[in-house]
Formats: sequence, C-alpha cells, structure tokens
Amino acid sequence: MSSNRTVDSASEAPLGMGSLGRLVQGLVRRPHYRLVRRLYHRHETLAPLLLFFGGVTWDALTLQRIGALLDNVILGGYLLLLGGAIALTLLDRHGRPLPPSLRALSTWSVGAIQFLTGGLFSAYVIYYTRSASLTTASLFLLVLVGLLLANEWIWSRHQGGHLLIGLYFLAVFCYLTFLLPVVLGTMGFSSGILSIGVTTGLLLVLRRQGVFVRLRSFLGALCVIALLFGGLTTFYVQHWIPPVPLALEHIGVYHDADRAGDAFVLRQERASRAWFWTGDGDDPFHYAPTDTVHCFTAIYAPTAFQADVTHRWQRYVPSRDAWVDTDRIAYQVVGGRRSGYRGVTYKQHVSPGRWRVTVETEAGRPIGRTHFTVVAEDPARTPAFTTHRYP
Repeated sequence: MSSNRTVDSASEAPLGMGSLGRLVQGLVRRPHYRLVRRLYHRHETLAPLLLFFGGVTWDALTLQRIGALLDNVILGGYLLLLGGAIALTLLDRHGRPLPPSLRALSTWSVGAIQFLTGGLFSAYVIYYTRSASLTTASLFLLVLVGLLLANEWIWSRHQGGHLLIGLYFLAVFCYLTFLLPVVLGTMGFSSGILSIGVTTGLLLVLRRQGVFVRLRSFLGALCVIALLFGGLTTFYVQHWIPPVPLALEHIGVYHDADRAGDAFVLRQERASRAWFWTGDGDDPFHYAPTDTVHCFTAIYAPTAFQADVTHRWQRYVPSRDAWVDTDRIAYQVVGGRRSGYRGVTYKQHVSPGRWRVTVETEAGRPIGRTHFTVVAEDPARTPAFTTHRYP
C-alpha cells in the first residue's frame, strides 16, 4: 500500500455622564422614543425572545467569515456592549445609584443582553459549524439556549447575577478562541486564561460599585468562572471544541486531482451519486487495480495564518467493528485564499470496503471528514467521467 501528497469593593459615587447623558436626554424628549419604550414594556415578556432571534437574523444577513476585520470589530463591540448591559442590569437590580442617563439606559439593558447574546452566539455557531461537524458546533448553541432559559428563571425570582457572569465568560472565551489565532497566527488555549482575566476584571468593577459585596457572593461568581473554565478545558483536551479559525471549504475523493494553472481539475464518474447530490466526489468509488484514490481538500485560514494539517485515511474492519488507520499524511496550510488552501493526498492498492478520510490539525482536532465506499470495478463496465475546476 502506498500513499503520497501534493499541497498548494463598593463605591457610592455615581458613574459619569458626559456626552452620553446629553444623547440620552435628547432621545427621551422624542415622542418616537417614548412610544417604543411603552411598546417594549407592554410586551416585555416577548421582547427578549424577539431580540435574541433579531441578533441571530442580523448575523445571518451580515456575517462574512473568520478573519474579516469588520466582523471582528463588530463582534468586539458587541462584547463591550454586553459587558456594559450586564453591569447596568446588575447595578439596577441591586439598587445602586445611577446618573439619569444611565438609569434611562438600564431600561433597555435586559433586552440589550438578549440581542447581543443572540448576535454573538449565533456568530460563534456559524464559525464553529464551518470548522467542524454540526453536532460539535451545535453544543455551543444548546449551552446558550440553556443559559438564556435559566437566566429568565433566575431573574423572575430576583436572585443574583452569577449566571450573567458565566454568560459573559463564555462569550469572551468563544470570541478570543478565534480572534487570538487570527492575531497571533497560531492556535492555542491562551484564550481561556485571557477570558478569566477579562471576566474577573468586570467582576471586580461590579464589586467596587456595590454588587457582589458579600464575600460568599463574590466567591460564588469566581467559582462559576472556574467551573466553566474547567469544563471548557476538558472540551479542548477531548477535541470537542472546533479548531477555529480553520474552516473546511471542500472535501471529496476523486479518480484524479491535478493542478492546472492556478486551479485544480477534479475528475470523477459522471454517474456518481455524490456528484449528483453534493459534488463532493465519488461514492461509491469504482476501483480498478491501476487506479489511484485522491482526497482533495480546501481549507480556509485567515491571512498570515499557518497550520499543519493531516489527512487520516481509515478503513472499516468488520471483524473488529472498528476504524483502522492506514495512513496519516501531513502538509501545511497557509492562509489568505478565499476559496481555501488546497491540498491533495492519494493512495494506491486500496481494498474494497468502507473508507473515510478525516482532516485534522497537528494536535488531532478534527476539521472535517468524508466517507466513501470502494467497490471493485467490473471489467465489463465502461465508466463515464467528468471534470470540474476548483479555483
């Protein structure tokens, strides 16, 4: 069997006003603002859900891709606003003195939290879905929905803000997980440590302003952060967190994959079921003794980002009821191409049966996978082939 590759503290002093106060006072005097405020309070129980899905819809219409400067700036702005909305909500719930301008803004703080979390976590789900299977990425969405439901339950019983602190920690962690590799050009778990620092900083500011003043309450919030960090560390070690910012744009197996200028020409059977439905290669793969099975992938990475990836070829062995490695073929991905950095690995002397190729990072975190079945070619059969170009 042979293989190869080719690659292309509480303070009573009120918070300041400045220009923000003048802006809010101007809004309060407007009749349209008062109308919207009355409508919001009249439908306050429904508003959070609508605002949450409003954030999701906004992302679906405007989000581009990991590494896009505008998207990163917008999501960073969302994080800052979310931290401010959480602070206003907790200060208001604890009866802390606020300037008139901030008290007017606190009216909208709960709705703002719903909108901002909807916008942030829907963006995260989109990014993580592009970098792994939907099952892995949807776990973040399930965590978000669970936190939102629990958040409504907690506020309805006038309890503390530990959940909001946990929500903010998750939001910061997910953002830094894909931002830091874009900035630093390499992947790692430094986002977890930095997320602890950012969230603990917010916690200390709130403590100085009269929230979490009791030591038990403050330590409880710290415990929430520690528990979440421990859980996310477990997810990271078990490779359950998708390897953002890498995103698999295309994967498939072909009879041939040759470079032609700046494009790749992919050759497959015209009658292939997978070609009809998805265009992702030959399945089943009719294999003759002289054939070569090519696995072609295109992996998006931001500009100036580099990472080693591996194609893990595996064959299913029925007698062992297990997938058995046959080859691990590595190459380096260089970021900057919108359609993805292209690479091909290939094998000869492939036995009939079920096969799969998993694309992984150097640390073994899966980016994507393709399954296919190899069947022996019938000598009496005359296959028809077609080609298409991948730019």
